[in-house]
Amino acid sequence: MRKVVFVTAPKDFRDEEYYKPKKVLEKEGIEVITASLKVGELEGRFGYKAISTYTIQDIGLNDFDAIAYIGGNGSSIFFDDLNALRLAKSFCKCEKPIASICIAGVILANAGILKGKKATVFSDGKEFLTKGGAIYTGIPLEIDGNIITANGPEVAEDFGRAIVKVLGD
Repeated sequence: MRKVVFVTAPKDFRDEEYYKPKKVLEKEGIEVITASLKVGELEGRFGYKAISTYTIQDIGLNDFDAIAYIGGNGSSIFFDDLNALRLAKSFCKCEKPIASICIAGVILANAGILKGKKATVFSDGKEFLTKGGAIYTGIPLEIDGNIITANGPEVAEDFGRAIVKVLGD
């Protein structure tokens, strides 16, 4: 069974950006594991509850087929988090799919993996992406090789489908 790890803030993640792509992936038989700064209950901006079973320090590159950074205001705690940035770089180096939605795209830019790549982000993050060398497209969903970026909750299901597509069979 393929596994994807969702890196999610302990609080104030965007509910739809978590549960909609998770539902899409699980429907395709892909296991979704949630990781955060802590193990236990996480709370979204609108009260959705998720359970983290890993800390981001415990994510093993060989344990997962892809990584997705979930957006929302809370994701800003990962913008300069050394573990979050290291993970993005490691997945990129191994050519495994890396995804981010909403403002979480800043994590990928800060990790230095968007240089020369087409990418999108919630409008507040545009400057971070261009500073990080990305080709900012501003479209709702962008796929450039193994990197998937989306700009917000409106495309959360499409974001999930894009992860499935990039994972392949």
